[in-house]
Amino acid sequence: MVRKSEYVIEKFLLLSACITILTTVGIILVLAIEAFKFFSEVSIVEFLTGTEWTPLFTKKRYGILPLLSGTLLTSFIAILVALPIGLAIAIYLSEYAPKQFRQYVKPSLELLAAVPTVVYGFFALTVITPFLQKLIPGMSGFNSLSAGFVMGIMIIPIISSLSEDALNAVPYSLREASYGMGSTRFQTAMRVTVPAASSGIVVSIILAISRAIGETMIVAIAAGQQPRFTFNPLVPIETLTAYIVQVSLGDVPHNSVEYRTIFAAGITLFVFTFILNTLSHWLKNKYREKYE
Repeated sequence: MVRKSEYVIEKFLLLSACITILTTVGIILVLAIEAFKFFSEVSIVEFLTGTEWTPLFTKKRYGILPLLSGTLLTSFIAILVALPIGLAIAIYLSEYAPKQFRQYVKPSLELLAAVPTVVYGFFALTVITPFLQKLIPGMSGFNSLSAGFVMGIMIIPIISSLSEDALNAVPYSLREASYGMGSTRFQTAMRVTVPAASSGIVVSIILAISRAIGETMIVAIAAGQQPRFTFNPLVPIETLTAYIVQVSLGDVPHNSVEYRTIFAAGITLFVFTFILNTLSHWLKNKYREKYE
């Protein structure tokens, strides 16, 4: 009876793993097939090098660089905000905070991840943007700076939580050895604990970047929907995800070249996230080998 139940559980787990793999393969196939149809009508060279993205206009241009620049700009601003704050929180909770305080603060920080992104978007549009406009005259009502800033707030829990877990996983014997050599708590944290936990910290940062790149509602609401090839954070831009939403909810005819642009944008986004995930796995293994 025990063996039979274990057999059933084993097959159920195998089925769950297969469903996950098949779902991923299905998504990739749909994106690849539709993107292939798109590139059979549009030059891939124009797509990768063009600086104009106007597939819904009368004068059609299919250069993806404006969407890429908008996506990278907002993600860069987000990580500039989230990295120092998230890492500082992780170091404090791991090395300085009392245990009881940590038990209350960490779940409270993770509540930020539970806030709907549409709320973040309206917060960026109605609170952050007007505040920044007082500091920066001439700033547009839709811009990547406020969107990226709020995205940074949103991804702080990813960096702080995962980094704190990585810091806590460092053996306490390393800290005791550092204290025994006369190091202060700050020196121990910066020169011993953080380097030893660097693999987990780097992975948390890359996962946060992937989360920022894939964000939709914040940029759709606060950054505008004007694809332009610029790195000026004060003007409206459009990201890959915001464009996909725009076309999906619009009146663009299915099976048209204009509609297939969302699959071309989607596979571009998939390639970016795949590269980042692969990089995080490689860096994790590299740092693990270095400190073992």
